[in-house]
Amino acid sequence: MRMSQLFSQTLREAPAEAEVESHRLLVRAGYIQQLAAGIFSYLPLAKRVLTKIEDIMREEINAIGGQEVTMPVVHPAEIWKETGRWYQIGTEMGRFYDKNGRDMVLAMTHEEVVADLVRRTIHSYRQLPALVYHIQTKWRDDPRPRAGLIRVREFTMKDSYSLDMDMEGLDQQYRAHYQAYYDIFHRCGIPVQAFKSDVGMMGGTMAHEFMYLTPIGEDTLLVCDNCGYAANRQIARFKKPAAADEEQLPLEKVATPDAKTIEDLANYLDIPKAKTAKAIFMVATIIQGTESEDRLVFAIVRGDLDLNETKLTNVLNAKELRPAREDEIIAVGAVPGYASPVNLDDALVVVDDTVTDSPNLVAGANDEGYHFLNVNYERDFKADIVADIAAAEDNSLCPECGHPMGVQRGVEVGNIFKLGTFYSESMGANFLDKDGVKKPVIMGSYGIGSGRLMASVAEEHNDEHGLIWPISVAPYTVHLVVLDSKSKSGESDAEQPVDIAEKLYEEFQSNGIEIMFDDRKESPGVKFNDADLIGVPIRLTVSDRSLQAGGIEYKRRDQSEKSIIELDQAIMQVEKIIAELHSEIDNTVIDIPFEE
Repeated sequence: MRMSQLFSQTLREAPAEAEVESHRLLVRAGYIQQLAAGIFSYLPLAKRVLTKIEDIMREEINAIGGQEVTMPVVHPAEIWKETGRWYQIGTEMGRFYDKNGRDMVLAMTHEEVVADLVRRTIHSYRQLPALVYHIQTKWRDDPRPRAGLIRVREFTMKDSYSLDMDMEGLDQQYRAHYQAYYDIFHRCGIPVQAFKSDVGMMGGTMAHEFMYLTPIGEDTLLVCDNCGYAANRQIARFKKPAAADEEQLPLEKVATPDAKTIEDLANYLDIPKAKTAKAIFMVATIIQGTESEDRLVFAIVRGDLDLNETKLTNVLNAKELRPAREDEIIAVGAVPGYASPVNLDDALVVVDDTVTDSPNLVAGANDEGYHFLNVNYERDFKADIVADIAAAEDNSLCPECGHPMGVQRGVEVGNIFKLGTFYSESMGANFLDKDGVKKPVIMGSYGIGSGRLMASVAEEHNDEHGLIWPISVAPYTVHLVVLDSKSKSGESDAEQPVDIAEKLYEEFQSNGIEIMFDDRKESPGVKFNDADLIGVPIRLTVSDRSLQAGGIEYKRRDQSEKSIIELDQAIMQVEKIIAELHSEIDNTVIDIPFEE
């Protein structure tokens, strides 16, 4: 590709809305342009990177038995209604009517479509196991797109779906994906770690997220360095400090002026936070068959802990969860800042399991400026639900070994789910086993977003000058720069740099080496700055100076050293360097033990 013809442009400054380095550099280097919030165009350089990433995905999924298909972006709502997700998923789902007034869905994921294919195609155990996948556009109307390609609304995903006759088969395909995903990410040049995660809207019995650990990540991860326990904070378990064993004391109402927060209350009464009950009011949209109902939820955790909204959402099987407004709290007889579960009606009460085991807590009295001392579960109030709804924090104790855990941030670049039979049972995707008994196909689902993966690679591989692509996903392998000769045409019989560069460009192409040729009429400074910004692994420069030194100047993008390659050795030397760069990537691909 000649840069004079490249449909792209580099920028000196990043757009003001760019929050993270990958966003700034991908825009400045001419890879992407934003059309609207969370919606991007991918220009030729980005398209080449994405194609290489997606080809790596294809190779690894094909290697574990995958068969590529293409499934539609637009779905009839009927199949989503069959599984109930039409009613369970909130405003992130793209819904519209076709010209005949039928409900339609923009694909968020493709479990329903796969289940429909299965019920039309799979009839006998002899057709199982199977693994199908595609690389397709998805739409999720995220209310808070951010960080360039890290969190978008329209994106491309590789999603694969395993189909098995028993749980042992699902286990095998799940573990095969676990290793294949590590191989994909390592081949793309980013380090990842698998974490246990929330199954979310996908459902199922188990899920793992593959996290690229980085300070820009939105996910909070709990990691035990002692035993290796690792989980997303959304579902992380932890050993909660036990309350002191005490005899129950009489309920007592006391004045606590201006003590609306746990901090203020503990300071006013000179007690530890663990002796208080923290009240959080939420409104949950709960599914009842095909209808939904908004319920006011009074969640209570011990004062030394925080509420985990994901755990609460899962406990309630809620479609959506939001903080309650003050008027909604007052409507049930509670007083904001002084709310109490004692004598409270018309609210769904959910308490953390520590509350039931903690005697003589201080809780609100539903009276402005007053709290109850010695509130005890069962004697003074009861809950509709008791569950683990507390959030793990930095230094929370590991649930496996009791060692303090640390907190890290990460970007989710892939996920895998054991779906089981939910979708197949809902949609009648059955097969006949060896005994002629009808059984539901057991499914797994596995996804990687290619745009987010590209952004994560860019986030991992850059310096103050620009991008530094791993050779496995770089848009081109070689960036050839020619500097115009300072001598005027006709002053010398020697071949000019531009003539030599043209011949090299043709030779490299003839030898199958992907090359970008900067043939523009620009200054050396502009050309070198753009080469660093774009980030192709190998830079070759043809100039009067390099020719006088004996050939072509060679420089790896990830190194500062420069050297001269003889002209007649150029192809051979560059092929050797390319092999070395690929070997560096290949050496990162190792077997990873599966962590339940």
